[in-house]
Amino acid sequence: MFGQGVSEGRNPFAYPPPFSHTLVLVTPAELSRTVLRSVRGAVEARELVLAESALPERVDVAPPPHEGCGDYATNVALRLAKAAGAPPREVAGVVAKRLAGVPGIAAVDIAGPGFLNITLGGDASAALVREVLAAGSAYGRTGRVAGAASGPGSPVHLRPAPHPRAAVVAEALRAVMEAVGEGTRAGGEDVRPVPVRESDGGYATAEELVARLGSDEMRWVLLYPAAHDHVRVPERPVQREGNPRFLVQYAYARTCAALRNAHDLGVLPAGADEAAAEQAAVARNKAGATAGSVDDGVTVPYTPLHAALAAYPAVLEAAARLRAPDRLARHLEVTADAVLRFLVTCPPLPVGEQKPMTVHRARLAVAQAAGTVLANGLTLLGVSAPEHL
Repeated sequence: MFGQGVSEGRNPFAYPPPFSHTLVLVTPAELSRTVLRSVRGAVEARELVLAESALPERVDVAPPPHEGCGDYATNVALRLAKAAGAPPREVAGVVAKRLAGVPGIAAVDIAGPGFLNITLGGDASAALVREVLAAGSAYGRTGRVAGAASGPGSPVHLRPAPHPRAAVVAEALRAVMEAVGEGTRAGGEDVRPVPVRESDGGYATAEELVARLGSDEMRWVLLYPAAHDHVRVPERPVQREGNPRFLVQYAYARTCAALRNAHDLGVLPAGADEAAAEQAAVARNKAGATAGSVDDGVTVPYTPLHAALAAYPAVLEAAARLRAPDRLARHLEVTADAVLRFLVTCPPLPVGEQKPMTVHRARLAVAQAAGTVLANGLTLLGVSAPEHL
């Protein structure tokens, strides 16, 4: 567990700032590389004494387990302390000093025995949302997967076993691998997850599963567990939030509903183009509403939802590299849970007699970005993304 600490000096996410292409640290992978570069820089400057063999190939960076501990945390100082011959907090102080000067990082705090709690600057949150919205259905479709078995132009051959779970997993895996730039084609590499057995010991057929669960639930039930885990097939699909498939679809539908209702009020997400903004202003005038006078100081802090959106591309890469589409399914569940919490804690629409304000546009942009990621992931898994539930 990462240590607790109070992070100060946060520059909150503010709309509408000008679009910028400056360095932005928003994904765990990018931040991990930045922390590693800081460690290597400290070694080269003799601020830390470490043998080349003691330098890690990667640094673990993840959202902290407790609020008030920054946006991301890493235990890199504890990992390096023994090899460096120094107390963990001393190592953490060296790395923190270097990280504090990196664009996109607002604050670095040392917590507990030597954990580093990192707070991102406001531009990072804003740029993440803009990146997702600009990419749309292409968000997460990165380049080639590092360390993949085949080279460019050398497709991986997928050969599913003769049962429905293998066929569904192979189909989803093929979509995920192609999304990250790894070509695939039939035949060759075995796809053999544990097959689905019924209570009588027989193997379930695809036709039986679809008739019993419907296509969406059938695919989700087969994809959600890891390949080596057995599948527990429900008697019928359950339409409540305790069902991960329903939770993800419901969260997506909620983002769609928020955007529809905002459109009716003449409120557009932050970052909309000028023509659309003019149309929204006309709609607001007809409705007798105003956009509000709060144009400055509007904040949407970096939340667990931002972290989930930022991690999505890395999750796709891991799912492809490890041949594990279940990782994508579980990440969509995490994202959906963060969406529903965000909609409660940061309402994107006016409540009661409240007038639409800039803060609502900012929150709508986050909700729209979340809907984009949920839809992208569901599509790769072959599960529908309904706008109404």
